Amino acid sequence: MKLLIIEDEKALNASMVSYLQQGGYTCDTALNYHDGSRMLADQHYTCVLVDLTLPGGNGLDLVRVLKKNSPDTGIIIISAKNALDDKITGLELGADDYLTKPFHLSELNARLRSVIRRRNFNGQKVIRIGNLEVFPESAEALVQGRKLTLTKKEYDLLLYFVTNKNRVLTKDSIAEHLWGDHIESLDSLDFVYTHIKNLRRKLVEAGSEDPITTVYGMGYKFSI
Repeated sequence: MKLLIIEDEKALNASMVSYLQQGGYTCDTALNYHDGSRMLADQHYTCVLVDLTLPGGNGLDLVRVLKKNSPDTGIIIISAKNALDDKITGLELGADDYLTKPFHLSELNARLRSVIRRRNFNGQKVIRIGNLEVFPESAEALVQGRKLTLTKKEYDLLLYFVTNKNRVLTKDSIAEHLWGDHIESLDSLDFVYTHIKNLRRKLVEAGSEDPITTVYGMGYKFSI
């Protein structure tokens, strides 16, 4: 999934890129309005993170252009401006979320995942992949019409895999998705393997092909 980060604070821009790349995202960056506008015209992005106060222009104008030319692209506004009017304007223009600086990178990642998940599902009540059906609203999953008995972590893991079908996910990104900020208190990431093993077993026992492939040295990939 390809992101564009339009942020003029170089240190923040670099830290976001480094953090999100570890989660498997491809990141392009722009440090001003004109570079951001040019890149939006030349490329298509899954989601754009845009500051409001940019050298050379207002980030809200970029939001307007995005909604007109690329309505399927997710938009998260990141800004030090916490004014209610700015938030309302940004959201009314079509931004998916508004994050006020300073923020934790893990919160940004969670907001980003939420936006992409909504965009990927496109309002669907059910996501079907092979003989697997996932119902996000009721947090249920079925294989060949039979309901899977999953723990919350197993369901969250399955939904994360479904959202990122055919994409390699690192153990670190899976751990952060399942545990968020609490990951720092864990002694090891062995629980990731345990959850994957249990989810794989339940899918196969229910009649699904084994959809989880171990990509050695990189992570895991979900495909049916």
